[in-house]
Amino acid sequence: MRLPRILNQCHPIPGFVYGQASFAQDQQAVLIPVRPRKRSTALCSGRHQPAPGYDQSRTPRRFEFIGFWGYLVFLVYCMRRVNCQQCGVVVEEVPWGMGKHASTKVHMHFLGHWARKLSWKETAEEFRTSWDKVHDAVEYLVTWGLEHRVLGAIRAIGVDEIQRGKGHKYLTLVYQIDLGCTRLLWIGKERTVKTFKEFFAMIGPGVSAKIEFVCSDMWKPYLGVIREKCSQALNILDRFHIVAKVNKALDDIRSAEARRMKGDGYEPVLSKSRWCLLKRPANLTANQKVKLKDLVRYNLQSVRAYLLKEDFQQLWNYESTALGSQVPRPMVPPGDALADRADDESRQNFTRSP
Repeated sequence: MRLPRILNQCHPIPGFVYGQASFAQDQQAVLIPVRPRKRSTALCSGRHQPAPGYDQSRTPRRFEFIGFWGYLVFLVYCMRRVNCQQCGVVVEEVPWGMGKHASTKVHMHFLGHWARKLSWKETAEEFRTSWDKVHDAVEYLVTWGLEHRVLGAIRAIGVDEIQRGKGHKYLTLVYQIDLGCTRLLWIGKERTVKTFKEFFAMIGPGVSAKIEFVCSDMWKPYLGVIREKCSQALNILDRFHIVAKVNKALDDIRSAEARRMKGDGYEPVLSKSRWCLLKRPANLTANQKVKLKDLVRYNLQSVRAYLLKEDFQQLWNYESTALGSQVPRPMVPPGDALADRADDESRQNFTRSP
C-alpha cells in the first residue's frame, strides 16, 4: 500500500492530488508533493469563492503534517495567485492550511490536543517542533472554538481569580458549572469591578437573567457585580473564606478578652491558647487538649465563641434531599483542594457545596 493512498483515505484534500513521497536531503523528513487537480478552480482567500487564476509560484512552500515512524512529514505545494474582482491579486486558499501558518490544520489540532496534557515546551520537544508552532496551534483552536461556541442557557457559574506572573497580577476566570456541562466561559485581566462587568456584557442581559446559582469567594468587587447583574441568583460563598472569617472573629475575641483580663490583674488563663481554640480537635496535641479542657471550665467569651464555632462546623455535614436536587455539583472536588491553605480545607467530611 502506497503512502498517497493512505493519505487519501485518512486526510483527503478536495481539488488536490497527493504525489509520490520522497525523503529530504538530510534524510530526516518525508516530503509529500501536492498538486491541484485538473480543471480545478482556485479559491480567493478573502471571499472564499472561486476566482480566475493569475500565476503560480515557482518556489514550493512546506506545510508541516503529523509525523510518523519517527520522521517529520511536510506537504510541499507551489501556491497559486488568483485575480479576484473584489480583492485583487491575492494568494489562493488551500483546504489543509490557514493563512501564513507553517502547519497544516490537522497538525495544529494534533499539537493542541497534546498541549492540554503537557506543557507547551514539552509538547514542542516531544514532537520535534517549535514552541511558536504550539502557541499558534492553541491560538487557532481557541479562536475557532470561540467563533463556533453556543452559550445556550446557563444555570450556574463560578468565578475566581488566578495569579499570573510575579506580584499582584491576576486573571478573572468564569466557569459554567451546570450539571453535565462544565466549561470555561471567559477570562479577563485583573479582578476589578470593570473586569467582571465585561463578562456580563459578553453574555448579555438575557442569559444573565437565567442564572440561578453563582459560586464565588468574598472578594468585594465580585460580590458587588453579582448583586447588580444577578440579583435573582443565589450567591454561594467559598467555604475556605467563611471558615477564615469565623477563625479571625474568634481570635479577635480571644485577644481582646486576654488584654482585658491582664489589665484587670487576673491570671492570664488565655495565654498560649490561640491554637487550642483555632485548631480542629483531631489536630490538637496532647498538651493542647489538656489546655482546652481547662479553658472549657471557665465561662469566658472566648470559650463560648469556640463552642459556637464547633456548632457552626456541623453546617458542613448537613444534608437535605430537597436542597440537593437543586445543587448542580461541587465546584472543587476534595482531592483538588490545597492541603496547606487551612486546617478546615482538608477535612475528611467534605461537604458538597452548591
